[in-house]
Amino acid sequence: MKPYRGLAIIFGFYALGEMVSSGLNLPVPGSVLGMLFLLSALLSGAMKLEWVENEAELFVKNMSVLFIPPGVGIVTYLGLIKAQLVPISVALVISFVVTLFVTAKTVEVVRR
Repeated sequence: MKPYRGLAIIFGFYALGEMVSSGLNLPVPGSVLGMLFLLSALLSGAMKLEWVENEAELFVKNMSVLFIPPGVGIVTYLGLIKAQLVPISVALVISFVVTLFVTAKTVEVVRR
């Protein structure tokens, strides 16, 4: 019964995030809001990590399988990607550099 509890909690927070995102017309995806709600519940102590830990590990271990549908969807737009290759590449490089910089600065601040 424990695996069902963990899955119900994870999917419940996912559904809550989706409802809040669509109900308030927020530009943030509901799945992100749901995970933020789950994080806040864990940090506040309203929920125990043990309740969702095994199920979350299952999702992380099988993450590559979970990304197959978006990868197949990208193939559908291959012509558009080829036409916009330069802007996409520039955006990827800039976002990589910004992420690298922000991560490095965050680590510096945390280590002090």
